[in-house]
Amino acid sequence: MRYDVSLVRCESYEEPRVRAALIEALDAIDGLAFLEKGMTVAIKTNLVSAMAPESAATTHPTMLGELVKLLFERGAGEVIVGDSPGGLYNAAFVGRVYKVTGMRELEKLGARLNDDFSQKEADYPEGKVLHHFTYTAYLDKADAIIDFCKLKTHGMMGMSGAAKNMFGCIPGVIKPEYHYRFPKHDDFARMIVDLDCFFKIKLCICDAVVGMEGNGPTMGTPRQIGAVLASASPHKLDLAAASLIGLTKADVPTLEAAYERELIPADVSELSVYGDPQAFLVSDFKTIPVHGSLEFKKESSNFFGKIIKVFLSSALRSRPTVKKDECVGCEVCLKICPAKAIVMEKGKPVIDREACIRCFCCQEFCPKGAMKVKRTLISKLLTK
Repeated sequence: MRYDVSLVRCESYEEPRVRAALIEALDAIDGLAFLEKGMTVAIKTNLVSAMAPESAATTHPTMLGELVKLLFERGAGEVIVGDSPGGLYNAAFVGRVYKVTGMRELEKLGARLNDDFSQKEADYPEGKVLHHFTYTAYLDKADAIIDFCKLKTHGMMGMSGAAKNMFGCIPGVIKPEYHYRFPKHDDFARMIVDLDCFFKIKLCICDAVVGMEGNGPTMGTPRQIGAVLASASPHKLDLAAASLIGLTKADVPTLEAAYERELIPADVSELSVYGDPQAFLVSDFKTIPVHGSLEFKKESSNFFGKIIKVFLSSALRSRPTVKKDECVGCEVCLKICPAKAIVMEKGKPVIDREACIRCFCCQEFCPKGAMKVKRTLISKLLTK
């Protein structure tokens, strides 16, 4: 039997444990069946920023190293590891990210860190919302793409997993443009699913040995989960991964978008999973509420009913806020904001609530973690 998702215990980043867990997880889903002798394989990893592996913001280098070894052992001709972090997409900027995140160790194993920073344009008429986009050209050099993500909380999407990881194919400096093009969470999620479908990923793996809780995806707190997940589908993997940290389809917009297209069932219980998700559940994992869980039982045809629904939907959405005592006035948030909703007053950022599209770029890239995700008062009163 080929499982939809494999879920294997891995309590540390010690090489023997990681290797054993990866082999078990991949064998359970026949995950390397696509691999042919001499193939070029691109590993799209999560290198969101220049942060050390201990921060739990990026895919751990030991996980990647053991996968690189397995790929070469099973016949791969070349392995390229890459990502486009937030920021400049050039050799100097990305090179620093490679160094700090521990990626240089992979070169000793024969892997090539992507050094092609050219970009390509894609027309995608089949996309639901994304019909034209710019992407990192190195992915075209591969015969197969592996999506190797990190399990983290995310201010805009609730969770960063395999689906969200492919947003890293958009060159860093133009990522804010896509937030501005798709300011609504649901549409942004649909755009992510379009990217996942376009690239026809062969294999997805999730580093959930140590995940990130709280103020993710960069400034949260490392949290032991002790798992490695694998699947041929980024959305099935994410549905299983979400269950480990107490989230359901309704909590993660990319899962809702995948469900719309019948790419996943409604609940993890409907997947065939190698391993027991309940055994890995971290019940007190600190998540980020994307929106409240208030449900409208019936679609109102009344004008005022519709107005109330729109008001509540907006009022229930979390928003970024500034902890001024932690802010150093570096202006990163000012420069990254796609909606130009931030101004500096007395050396501190002030957010224009009317202009803010709640993309949480400011929160994701604040180097001091001074930008937080805040639930509104009405959300706290009316929702769980």
